[in-house]
Amino acid sequence: MKKFFLITATAFGLFAQAQTKEGKVVYERTVQLSNLRLGGGNLPPEIQAQMANLPKSRTDQFELLFTPEHSLYQFLPNAADDGGNQTFAAGGMMIQMRGGQNTTTYVDFARATQIDQREIMDKSFVVTDTLTKLQWKLSEETKPVLNFTAHKATATTINQRPRMTMENGQMKREMVADTAKVIAWYTTEVPVPAGPNYAGQLPGLILELDVNNGQSVTKAIEFSPKVDPKKIKVPNDGKKLTAAEFGKEREKMMEEMQKNMPQGARFRMQ
Repeated sequence: MKKFFLITATAFGLFAQAQTKEGKVVYERTVQLSNLRLGGGNLPPEIQAQMANLPKSRTDQFELLFTPEHSLYQFLPNAADDGGNQTFAAGGMMIQMRGGQNTTTYVDFARATQIDQREIMDKSFVVTDTLTKLQWKLSEETKPVLNFTAHKATATTINQRPRMTMENGQMKREMVADTAKVIAWYTTEVPVPAGPNYAGQLPGLILELDVNNGQSVTKAIEFSPKVDPKKIKVPNDGKKLTAAEFGKEREKMMEEMQKNMPQGARFRMQ
């Protein structure tokens, strides 16, 4: 019995030591745009018809750097594409889609804080907030992602999103509640709560995310157990605000933009 215990304890120790606790992950995110309706169908028919000019989906890549203490998630430029921006004309409106290059997210796991560097209308902001955890339901269901065994977790998120409408020839913007189902696949083989969007919330690295039944799917496509910790830096380029202050600042900027908006409106999707 003593020999058996010794062997088991030794094996467990080797397993724990072999676990990866830092690294770099490349994710690919695909967002479905085919069911996009600005204003929920409240725009003139000619504009809705021209929305068919939009691509059915958009795919971008992101990079995650992490250690047991913190992580950095950011847009990964591709020299072969547009650098994250695409612009389309639809019924007199210029619709600009931004792939996510305007946001960098730093997370401190011990302090449960998140610091975002955001860009709005060519102005930079550094936004600090506490991590708000969703009510996750962990499942016994698993599947392979890359070379890891991923476990399933589900949750529901309620956010506010802008909705654009047209009334009497004038573009109007309002915030509406947006409820979505989130499915996350995480691995305990990398026991660090890092990942895209929901870092600090699950008992392992998030390898895949499905939001709103495939509306947005983010999946790890590359993993490396090596990372330069010096590259995981707190963003500091921009006006420093709390999340509440940033919300007010953003609304003020959007209202100002709306007042100055010409007949040919410009709308940004981020």
